[in-house]
Amino acid sequence: MGQEDLMNKAEDVADQFLRVTKQYLPHLARLCLISTFLEDGIRMWFQWNEQRDYIEATWNCGYFLATCFVLLNLIGQLGGCVLILSRNFVQYACFGLFGIIALQTVAYSILWDLKFLMRNLALGGGLLLLLAESRSEGKSMFAGVPSMGESSPKQYMQLGGRVLLVLMFMTLLHFDSNFFSILQNMVGTALIILVAIGFKTKLAALTLVVWLLAINVYFNAFWTIPAYKPMHDFLKYDFFQTTSVIGGLLLVVALGPGGVSMDEKKKEW
Repeated sequence: MGQEDLMNKAEDVADQFLRVTKQYLPHLARLCLISTFLEDGIRMWFQWNEQRDYIEATWNCGYFLATCFVLLNLIGQLGGCVLILSRNFVQYACFGLFGIIALQTVAYSILWDLKFLMRNLALGGGLLLLLAESRSEGKSMFAGVPSMGESSPKQYMQLGGRVLLVLMFMTLLHFDSNFFSILQNMVGTALIILVAIGFKTKLAALTLVVWLLAINVYFNAFWTIPAYKPMHDFLKYDFFQTTSVIGGLLLVVALGPGGVSMDEKKKEW
């Protein structure tokens, strides 16, 4: 069996998976995508004093402003998650969560940590894809109205979302000289390029979902670390951020790559 036959067989398996799960996949994708915001909002509730004291000590902003920061994070994240899961005012919820990402990037000095900055940008990519999905749902309400095709904003949201999502995988590359690391880097790089340019997109994204899920469960098993140890919170944060990126990739699988992609251009050839 040649390489082309193997690729076609793999695509057939992916298409079969999509046919079986198409009713549930968008809901699962949304749940995964907002998981890091949900976890962080709940953590703000249970660690209220610690979070407030950290912000007050770091920025010397006083008790009142530090309290406002924690309250804004708590309400903004939990409120945004409820709206997204209930499919109400999804676009406003996404913009609110974009604001939370920007606020936390500055407040926790993530801007100067390349790894965490790239992961936050990847999270933003997932929200862009969610915005694109919400635009699709809005259009579907006018099913009988003639359409001129996909709107450019939606196409470029999907492109931007795909490109930002792959930043997560760049933080997972290991620059070691052993064979396994080199192979993992080569395969991972090939897959993220395919997702970014939109070629064999659903198959590549689904493969990345499986790969990232395995890495997440293996390396970020926070449940194996006692809750009182700092590593528990670090791994927990990493686990849910990675789960959110998995949600973004599942949206790519469910929605397709959009108009600005090689898959779409192939239809015109």
